[in-house]
Amino acid sequence: MEISTLATYHCLAFVWYFFVAYSITHLKTEERPSEVFLYGGQWKYLTVLNLFLQAVFYGVSFLADVLRLIKKLRCAKCIISSRDLLFSVLAFPVSTFVCISFWTLYSYNRELVYPKSLDGVIPLWLNHAMHTAVLPFALLEILALPHRYPAKKKGLILLGFVAFLYISWVLWIYSVTGEWVYPLFALFSPTGLAAFFAGSLAIIVSFYNFGEFLNRMIWGQSKFS
Repeated sequence: MEISTLATYHCLAFVWYFFVAYSITHLKTEERPSEVFLYGGQWKYLTVLNLFLQAVFYGVSFLADVLRLIKKLRCAKCIISSRDLLFSVLAFPVSTFVCISFWTLYSYNRELVYPKSLDGVIPLWLNHAMHTAVLPFALLEILALPHRYPAKKKGLILLGFVAFLYISWVLWIYSVTGEWVYPLFALFSPTGLAAFFAGSLAIIVSFYNFGEFLNRMIWGQSKFS
């Protein structure tokens, strides 16, 4: 894909994610169900954090495209390395996890992840923008251009560290409020919850590996250490 076309695409994707993130964080306070938006606000939900992650990623990608267009190749090289690391370790696996885990649990029992009380607050289009569109965007990014993946050990350590930070945030919120971020967690014993978190980490690692596999199959081997 031509650099100018990539720049246009990344700019539009950035604007889209910025708009979606703005829409979810600026819901009218009086319309928010009190049982959902407690301590931590929207910042406790992986879905919302992912929106900002995607906005940052596409912003960095757009910057890399612009630097290449104006022939600032030395600066572009550094930004491209950051872009590829961000996409491989976080943007692709997190988007895939958010989409697949949300709709799997929603189909089983929506009250576990997305209470019906939210239907009157969050429009249908916004729900799909947060939980559905993120996966096609991630797949389109892989098709649009190659991304260099880090050494496997480095990539998995970074992914595991970010997962640990989010789990710690979830547990901290529970310790302060006595309420779980997602009602699903209340169904588990401490041992069961630990197993659930471990299983979720294994799934997101598999999505990391899947993204690397797709990138290699489409573009060939492209790694950096």
